[in-house]
Amino acid sequence: MNFGVLVFPGSNCDIDCYKAVEETVQQSVEYVWHTETDLSRFDCVLVPGGFSYGDYLRCGAIARFAPVMGALREFAEQGRYVLGICNGFQILTEAGLLPGALLRNRSLKFRCHSTQLRVENNATAFTSSYALNEEINIPIAHGEGNYYCDPETLQQLKDEKRIIFRYAGENPNGSTDNIAGIINASGNVFGMMPHPERAVHRLLGSDDGTRMFTSILNAWREKHATAVNR
Repeated sequence: MNFGVLVFPGSNCDIDCYKAVEETVQQSVEYVWHTETDLSRFDCVLVPGGFSYGDYLRCGAIARFAPVMGALREFAEQGRYVLGICNGFQILTEAGLLPGALLRNRSLKFRCHSTQLRVENNATAFTSSYALNEEINIPIAHGEGNYYCDPETLQQLKDEKRIIFRYAGENPNGSTDNIAGIINASGNVFGMMPHPERAVHRLLGSDDGTRMFTSILNAWREKHATAVNR
């Protein structure tokens, strides 16, 4: 399986994502500069955290116009896996690949600490290695993680079981309905504010993020095994 990690000017979690792939699934992984226009060699693209283009205007508002985003949209339309983390989640909402928006934390403070999440849906390519309703420890580091969507969109997310993670304890940013991560209708584009790539070893405080990467690998293997057996 081939992973690509997007790199925008201002990304600062790209190395974390790269190392997480090496640590958890030992698959091929490559950095992808924001000027790239061909993602066809990858099976999964990670859109990492950081401050793309300095977070000017709004978080992710400039990154959505980068050349690579056209390729990412095509990549997603082909059913390949996209995981946006923190600033990556913000970029995916700005680009319209996921609904809603990420606003300033209600406290107006940057929050950086461990957070308890509850697994709301484990029947996805990103969460199959978790148990339903399991609580996991994944850190956050953001100033604009307050997920917002209109009531109609929220109801749709609920009805279609597209809310994948909720904050299980304190809601650290004021996010609507305690939402910490959502998925698209096709189930292949997932965005979350917490950082699973920073929770892949107990020395980091938690290894609960490991199973996100193994879930992706298992989903890819199952998908390709099914295709081969047809």
